[in-house]
Amino acid sequence: MTMILRVALPAPVYGLFDYLPAKNAVTPKLQPGQRLLVPFGRSERCGILIEVTDHTSIARNRLRAVRAVLDDAPLMDREHLDYLRWVAGYYHHPVGEVLLSALPVRLRKGKQPLLSRPDRVRLLDADPQTLAILQRRAPRQWQVMNWLESLGGQASMGDLRRQFDSVHGVLRALQNKGLITLDTAASPADPPQQPDFTLEDEQNRAIAAVSAGLGRYGAFLLDGVTGSGKTEVYLRLAQQVLTRGQNVLLLVPEIALTPQLISRLEKRLPGPLAVLHSGRSDREREQAWLMASRGQARVVLGTRSAVLAPLPDLGLVLVDEEHDSSYKQQEGFRYSARDMALVRARRAGCPVVLGSATPSLESLKNAMEDRYTWLRLTRRAGKARQPRMQLLDIRNQRLQGGLSPPLLQALEETLSRRQQAMVFLNRRGYAPVLTCYSCGWLSDCPRCDARQTMHYRQRKLICHHCGNEHPLPDHCPSCGSPELHPLGQGTEQLEQVLQQQFPGHPLVRIDRDATSTRGSLDQLLKQAREGQASLLVGTQMLAKGHHFPGVSLVAMVDVDGGLFGADFRAAERMAQLIIQVAGRAGRGEHPGQVLMQTRFPDHPLLQTLVNEDYAAFAREALRERAQAELPPCSYQVLIRASASKAETAETFLQQSVTLIESLGGHEIQVWGPVPAPMQKRAGKFRSHLLLQSGDRQQLQQFLGAFIPALSTLPDATRVRWSVDVDPQDLY
Repeated sequence: MTMILRVALPAPVYGLFDYLPAKNAVTPKLQPGQRLLVPFGRSERCGILIEVTDHTSIARNRLRAVRAVLDDAPLMDREHLDYLRWVAGYYHHPVGEVLLSALPVRLRKGKQPLLSRPDRVRLLDADPQTLAILQRRAPRQWQVMNWLESLGGQASMGDLRRQFDSVHGVLRALQNKGLITLDTAASPADPPQQPDFTLEDEQNRAIAAVSAGLGRYGAFLLDGVTGSGKTEVYLRLAQQVLTRGQNVLLLVPEIALTPQLISRLEKRLPGPLAVLHSGRSDREREQAWLMASRGQARVVLGTRSAVLAPLPDLGLVLVDEEHDSSYKQQEGFRYSARDMALVRARRAGCPVVLGSATPSLESLKNAMEDRYTWLRLTRRAGKARQPRMQLLDIRNQRLQGGLSPPLLQALEETLSRRQQAMVFLNRRGYAPVLTCYSCGWLSDCPRCDARQTMHYRQRKLICHHCGNEHPLPDHCPSCGSPELHPLGQGTEQLEQVLQQQFPGHPLVRIDRDATSTRGSLDQLLKQAREGQASLLVGTQMLAKGHHFPGVSLVAMVDVDGGLFGADFRAAERMAQLIIQVAGRAGRGEHPGQVLMQTRFPDHPLLQTLVNEDYAAFAREALRERAQAELPPCSYQVLIRASASKAETAETFLQQSVTLIESLGGHEIQVWGPVPAPMQKRAGKFRSHLLLQSGDRQQLQQFLGAFIPALSTLPDATRVRWSVDVDPQDLY
């Protein structure tokens, strides 16, 4: 009987590949979850063994043999493989690409897993003479030794790296002198710290509700206003789960939220912490992934990709800022980490808590229909109170760098009281467009239906959609005139204007440009939290989930940009952003004030948020969605196609419509094909086809026949097409 190995490979194929065992080689016992090196075309690829069987639909003489078995034991157990295969099936994405995307980069390439990395540094006994020499000749080593001594003789490597830059050489020197030792992640940590404050009644009730469901699946929506102490609820629940001997997965939408969480988790929770996000090096992410898969990490903190990582004995899943669109992968394998967290918890038989001050309409609908247990935190923790919100009508006002006189006056008053102020603009760069006053030339991107943004310090025009860039011109490229001027404002320009207006007050700018170097984000956030900067300027990197106790004034420079978007979710996202940004004000001892500049002060969305609250907006938005039969009251799939010619992409999608009719998809609503809102992007022309149904199961069953057949269409090889189940972005 011939053994057949069924292997998942990173290829755009909806199925598995059959291989024979390696020839004339002693191999480990073959088990699903092991990586195999296999021939593929004229090259080799790393794949994952899914099944060992004795039958195949391919002629035996056509099967090729595996080159090598890369692992002695599986990197993923059967339960995790089944979960990832379910995810691939739901999103109708090639299973091999899904499984390999769940591995760290080095392991996808067939490299051997890294050895365990030291996690803690400890002082060893040293004679006074050695220490005296160290103080005189190696002041940096002496500084590290003193810091460790102040912490009782030991610290985590994470704390050490945050305290000192580039310490690898220092640690190596201290090790060689026998002054310190580095321990592995499994070594005992410092005893967890206990908070010295009392929880609010609503927090206690929320903790009790989830605690009663430990050990079985249950979905909870933690709907808490900004500053109500949702993170403390997470920590108390995590402590209980760790006490039970189980592990915790905590998801956050963006890297910017991890620094303050890492510090709190390490201080409050026992056991090693694994951190998974794209801001870490490949080796750091692999170490964290291995710690999680081996059960060494009791808590895994990460952005959306962490939901795909293996974590045995999972006892609790936490999704912070569950409404955030960053949880949806927008390229390649287009999954929703929030939705997959629910599936992960159900399969593990544990509770999942979705937390937000501005819950998504999907989660609110589920809570209203009792699919989720609805937990509300209506008051801020401690003595903090909700900030006062006010609209500033900037029609017919002379602006200075985008700032109105009333806003500048409010900033001056806040700074004179020695309080912090935050100025928010969700637009990086110096100006969104550069224009010529002589001929009207605009800084259009040659590859997109978009403008190139002016970046003053880099002296460049950069497209934020495709990355195309050009040097900042001194004269108009069209007519040669020197009359080039920026239009509009970005955070770089705001920084310049505020430094000119308030020269005696230190300022911190936080956006993608200002935090591009490693460690810069942590450092800037630390300055903001500790009050080292009086003025904070930034994009949504600065606005989400952060606790800045010194900020009493939040100024939103432009809230009009999201009021008239083409996507039906534009109003929901704008409401969430306004509330989240406003929530940074008044979290400490000073009352908070929020000023929003607008040219549409009578807009219903703004009036609802200022005079009522997010809940009032959400109720009205859900009513409108139900009337229009839009999600969350229906289910959608977006087929995207792009090609070098617009008609090629549209023809492929028109062929897709014919395919739908031939498959009997009469119950499926079909919208399109139509050009994408930004038709040209990165030199390609894009078209969309939207499928919708009021029955999720019916839609999924139809997709099972429709998606594999797309590759057989006449123009399928002439376009690049993708499938987006439950799309969050129609652009």
